[in-house]
Amino acid sequence: MSETHRIADQLGRSQRGSAWHGPSLGELLAGVDAGLAQWRPLSGTHNMWELLLHVTAWQSVALDAVEGSRMPELAGLEDWPAAGSTEQEWRGAVQKLDGINRALVAAVSKFPDERLRETVPGRNYSFYFLLHGVVQHNLYHAGQIALLKAAAREEARGTAQAR
Repeated sequence: MSETHRIADQLGRSQRGSAWHGPSLGELLAGVDAGLAQWRPLSGTHNMWELLLHVTAWQSVALDAVEGSRMPELAGLEDWPAAGSTEQEWRGAVQKLDGINRALVAAVSKFPDERLRETVPGRNYSFYFLLHGVVQHNLYHAGQIALLKAAAREEARGTAQAR
């Protein structure tokens, strides 16, 4: 198996499962509704919806870079897009993340191993560094989503016991 196929495999596992570390983004987001996605236990922290949009943004610019575009600097709303509010918007955001991940996996699968050492246009690091970074980024934010889900379950349990 080539290095790009191994990276593509890891990108897919970070989204759809069979990951060594635990649940993937897709597994964690299954069963989450718009209300839970917007829940913010602490002010100044991100909710699940914001995390999903952030992960989507980074996978999208990585896909563009792999396909030959200059990678932009993400800042403000580009890096942390504003979340919607409806169930339909939430479902659309989840589907978009899955679609971007599938497209990135497909593009990386076709990316020649020799190009992994090349510098990403607009950056000072290699495609190898970028693509492994995207996997790490996905899993970092998956951990945050897992903690938010666990905290929400705990809060719901405490509310139910208080009644």
